[in-house]
Amino acid sequence: MGKHHFIPAHERAGLSRFEAAEYIGVSPTLFDEMVKDGRMPRAKPINSRKVWPRVQIEKAFADLPDDENDKLDEWSDCE
Repeated sequence: MGKHHFIPAHERAGLSRFEAAEYIGVSPTLFDEMVKDGRMPRAKPINSRKVWPRVQIEKAFADLPDDENDKLDEWSDCE
């Protein structure tokens, strides 16, 4: 039997829907919503499969707005 070579998601060019959702830390259902509203890229059809380009997923994720509530108050260390 031949060896199966597993390529980690961060090294692959394309991701399945489940992998793409997991890659950015959301559920597949939320990922679908994000694709629908344009926050995430559309898939590339390959025969009957849909594959999301990892590089585009990374760019779209980086372009998401930061949570204003997560920003540290610059004066919080002063007493």
